[in-house]
Order: sequence, then structure tokens, then C-alpha cells
Amino acid sequence: MCGRYTLTVKQEELLQRFFLKQITEELMNELKPRYNIAPSQKMLAVKQSPEHGERELAAFSWGLIPFGAKDQKIRYKTINARSETVTEKPAYCAAIKSRRCLIPASGFYEWQQEKNSQYKQPFYIAMTSGDIFAMAGLWESWKGPEGLVIVSCSILTTSANEIMAPVHQRMPVIIDEENYDCWLDLEEKNPEKLKVLFKPYVSEKMICYPISTLVNSPINEGPNLLQEIDPKTGQFKEPPHDELFSSYEEMEV
Repeated sequence: MCGRYTLTVKQEELLQRFFLKQITEELMNELKPRYNIAPSQKMLAVKQSPEHGERELAAFSWGLIPFGAKDQKIRYKTINARSETVTEKPAYCAAIKSRRCLIPASGFYEWQQEKNSQYKQPFYIAMTSGDIFAMAGLWESWKGPEGLVIVSCSILTTSANEIMAPVHQRMPVIIDEENYDCWLDLEEKNPEKLKVLFKPYVSEKMICYPISTLVNSPINEGPNLLQEIDPKTGQFKEPPHDELFSSYEEMEV
């Protein structure tokens, strides 16, 4: 699954990676470095505009509320959608046909359940290159009984790759850059043709290491959440992933 993630990216990189023409002033305020994005919070996503066909950046609430839902409570059960059954579930069957999006991320977190213990060890997973990547998302617009409109989103998941399997059996669906157009294409109404994109991401391109339990609270923020620890002692190690931490330090300037 995916229950927390990070996004620390400069405007120029986001524009270039997703071929965005511009970012509105309102969304610029959401582009500050974020190290602990949690369910129900705002998340940035790239979608294709039905009006002019171009990609645009949008802000969604994390936890999809289906169009016909009676209230918002379901959103805490829909932060993730299983790619294997997404076309069968009433909550997602409409969105998978025409409301697909890409969720930019710098990395994500997962928790490993220790045997014979209630303790869960958090891990941070990112690209070895330090580059941002795109998770597959679905979005929906919901109007409450009092007229409140909430645009919300869910992250698709798939089975874990080799680097993730020791930590958790699920991981986000990560869309390769050459498949962005295919995923966002509003003309493609047959979700069965998209299932080829739901495979686990290549392990060799990713890193995964243990971090402190500071990440457990969504109140905690900052690059210190990403610092590797020795799981036996709980002590912080020196930052071993220079390509990650150098970019985070730049973002803090």
C-alpha cells in the first residue's frame, strides 16, 4: 500500500518532467517541500484537461470519495485502490475510465511488521537517482448534501517488487515517463488496456532503508525524517544517499 509520501521538487523540474505549461499562483503555495504527506491532506496531481487536452496541475484531497457517496467517511478506506480489482469496485469503476492522474513523488514510506511484536519499522523508498517519479492515481468530484464540493484522489497499488517484498507485500503503481500519455489519455475508455501498466516497478532503480519512527506522526516534517537509522540500536547514521540529501538541502535554502 502507500500511506505516506514525500514531494520536494522545484517548479522548473515539475514543469519539465510533466510538460506543464504553467502552475497557478494558488498551487505554487502547495509546492513547498513536504516530507510527510498523509491521508486527508492536500496532494498535487497532474491530469489532462478535458477542455483543451493539455496537462495541468491540480490539488486533490487524499482519500477518494465516490460520486454517489452519502458522506465523507469512506475516504479513509480509499487512500489506495488495488490495481488488480480497480475495474470491479463501484468506488473506482467510473474514475478508472475517465479520471486518471499522475501523482508526483520524491519517495514514499512503508512499515514492516516485526514478527511476534506490535512494533512496525518504517522504511523510506525512493529512486536511486534521486529523481521524482509518478504514482498512478484516480480522482473524483463529490458534492455533499450542503453543497460542499471535494475533489479527492486515490493511489493505485500493485504487488511488491524484490526490494519492497521484505518490507510489505504491496507498493504504489509507478508509471514510466514514456507511459504518461497512455495513462492520462481521456480517449481511452477501456481500463482493461491499461492493466499492462500495473506491474511492479524495477527494483534496481530504487533504494529502501530503515528510518526513525518520527514519520509515524503526520505532524512531524523535515528532511530529518529521511535519515537512515541502525534498526538494532535506533541510532541515526550519516546520510548515505548523497543524491537525495543534496537535493533536499537545496530545497530548504
